[in-house]
Amino acid sequence: MVARVDLPKTARSGEVIRVRIAIQHPMETGFRFDISGRAVPKNVINLLICRYNGEEVFRAEMSSGIAANPLLQFYTIARASGDLVFEWVDDAGRRDTERAAIAVA
Repeated sequence: MVARVDLPKTARSGEVIRVRIAIQHPMETGFRFDISGRAVPKNVINLLICRYNGEEVFRAEMSSGIAANPLLQFYTIARASGDLVFEWVDDAGRRDTERAAIAVA
């Protein structure tokens, strides 16, 4: 899967920053049928966790009501330079990660 992370490249210590992640994923609900009439298995991203320098700062538990290619946004406080690491898992058990860096002055 492909993800695009949007956050400031730099921030001041203590500044509230906006973090956005868009994950490319089809998000199958389990209610569609293929051309042969077989049900397409449910496969949605069901968990997204963001860690900032190892500390969990955001967690989302999703269900079949979420749109394809979900876009999530949250805010956190810039405390130190480092990485935000995003990890997610879907119903098929596939796990992926994305990483973005921020420099804090």
